[in-house]
Amino acid sequence: MRIVFMGTPAFAVPSLEILAEQERVVAVVTQPDKAQGRGQKLGMSPIKQLALGLGLPVLQPKRVADPQFIKIIRDFRPELCVVVAFGQKIPDELLELPPHGCINLHSSLLPKYRGAAPINKAIADGAAVTGVTTMYLSSEWDAGDIILQAEEPIYPNDTAGTLHDRLMIKGAELLAETVRRISEGTAPRTPQDHSQASYAYKLTKADAYLDFSDSAEKLGRVVRAMNPWPIAHARVCGETIKIWEAVPLTGNASPGEIVEITDSALVVGCGSGLLALEKVQRAGRKIISGRDLANGLRLTVGQNLMSKPDVG
Repeated sequence: MRIVFMGTPAFAVPSLEILAEQERVVAVVTQPDKAQGRGQKLGMSPIKQLALGLGLPVLQPKRVADPQFIKIIRDFRPELCVVVAFGQKIPDELLELPPHGCINLHSSLLPKYRGAAPINKAIADGAAVTGVTTMYLSSEWDAGDIILQAEEPIYPNDTAGTLHDRLMIKGAELLAETVRRISEGTAPRTPQDHSQASYAYKLTKADAYLDFSDSAEKLGRVVRAMNPWPIAHARVCGETIKIWEAVPLTGNASPGEIVEITDSALVVGCGSGLLALEKVQRAGRKIISGRDLANGLRLTVGQNLMSKPDVG
């Protein structure tokens, strides 16, 4: 089957790899190169790097709705368009172009967690199970008819990063099965129950702020959900400290109160329970243990994180 593949980040890489092996990918569409790093040099997306390595034509439109771009796609005569974490809304004219339509891989069990951050939201909500969905694209975000789904458990220590890596593999396998069944004419098509839809909006740094008046259980989930981006953070003695790893514990103390400084962690009170800050990072510095943070800021048991450190 002649396929135009549209994707950008690492999540889409296994999908392109498996389709390039099993089908005829005639073109790859990805986002324009962006400035990256401290030097702000233009960098290629993971999908562009892979496509060039496979010798596939690469297109990088600023707007996929541009009539000239749609004409270029039409000239490739795709039978199916496959979209995986591309980053732009696909216009109706392009949705209607391939005979088999346009399909998408989404990292949740739709209609739950439509939107840009389903993996993070599932962890933050404390969900026990998530998964991947293939669907036909429609003019409304993540609302098209479902083709196939596969579940994936969320483990107690999962971060958004570890869950992402499992879902991108499972999703690629599901996508390959979906394309095979479309080609055979055996793909199911199930309308979503829109009344059951929930949303996972694009993350901001505000979503990653830790308010110690919340429960330790909730804060522990937020820490895992925001790793590796945008990374949970809290105000500690006037500084913004990134929290990479934290474990909820039983116990009671005032929100922000330092209860214990262990060999590896800084344990603080929350609205309910305690939170052991295990891996943290001061601005512009390396990741350290909670204990090392306490030593660096001269924190003591009984002190509140909102207080100023003793610098005398």
